[in-house]
Amino acid sequence: MCTNFKMKQAKDGSVVVGRSMEFPATIPWSLAVIPPGTQGRGSTPEAGQQSKSWTSQYGIVGICGFGNPQLLDDGINTAGLTAHGLYMPNGCCHYADFKGDGSDLSEMDLISFLLGTCATLAEVKIAVQSISVWGGDPGLGFAPPLHILMHSEEGSLAIEFHPGGIQVVDNPTGVGTNSPYLDWHLTNLNNYVGLSADVPPARDDLGLKLSQFGQGGGLMGIPGDYTGPARFIRAAAFVALSEDPVDSLGAELQTMHVLNSFDIPAGIIEEALPGGKFVPEVTDWITISNVSQKRYIYRTTSDPRLYLIELESVDFSQPARATPFTTDVPFVQTAL
Repeated sequence: MCTNFKMKQAKDGSVVVGRSMEFPATIPWSLAVIPPGTQGRGSTPEAGQQSKSWTSQYGIVGICGFGNPQLLDDGINTAGLTAHGLYMPNGCCHYADFKGDGSDLSEMDLISFLLGTCATLAEVKIAVQSISVWGGDPGLGFAPPLHILMHSEEGSLAIEFHPGGIQVVDNPTGVGTNSPYLDWHLTNLNNYVGLSADVPPARDDLGLKLSQFGQGGGLMGIPGDYTGPARFIRAAAFVALSEDPVDSLGAELQTMHVLNSFDIPAGIIEEALPGGKFVPEVTDWITISNVSQKRYIYRTTSDPRLYLIELESVDFSQPARATPFTTDVPFVQTAL
């Protein structure tokens, strides 16, 4: 399960997006670089079949699975567009059958195609009309059910896979988690209109003077579990109630602090893999995408330090590549 949100715009106009990736530690993750001019082709069920092909117009930095830079699950391009693949189980993801007519992409090809060929959300809506998305197994033993959340300075949207085909849904909140579909989450927000950063005042009821025992009473009733609906409400509330960041750096730091509240330690959630084996679900990594400054920041479960990539300093003259995450010791010794 994952959480994705656009932080409220900073006073200097900066836009920053946060994302957490929660999944059993079964996928080898890497940093990915895809330069402009890279030739992409969609995966196929069998060798020799025809699929969608494209040429990247924009450079991309992101996180990919299984050492293949095209299998992006998260990323930002040099035009300032971000994309994030989030799990969408329990009947809320219906991929098409493979057609073989040159329009096919697997779900794991989709982000590299969209970030490689689109600069705006309007272009994304047009590009989606030219493709058919089938469910391919990238190495998990099954095709992961997903939806794709995308952000720019101008807005946010969700790409969902319904029984009747692909639907692109504008997302006024900039928040996304998992099942059900986005329209359900937006309706569910109506159940939490009373959440507030304020402390409710003391009052006399039933002959008693009642008051809160401490701060935070305005958030009484906010869901605290890790389900998709609960995390959607928490993310929406945290973004809505947080202070306006002053500048780009402030927006990045505020995004980091909100992401910290969704971190999952190993052991508190266990998930059944195919075959019945139970494994802990953990926060594998988080990313902070600075859309305005073209900065990509990440942190992994084994190394809590934040690593920064400035897109303007990336060597896009080299071919597409995947670099495994650092395994450095996470603690920095300080002498006093």
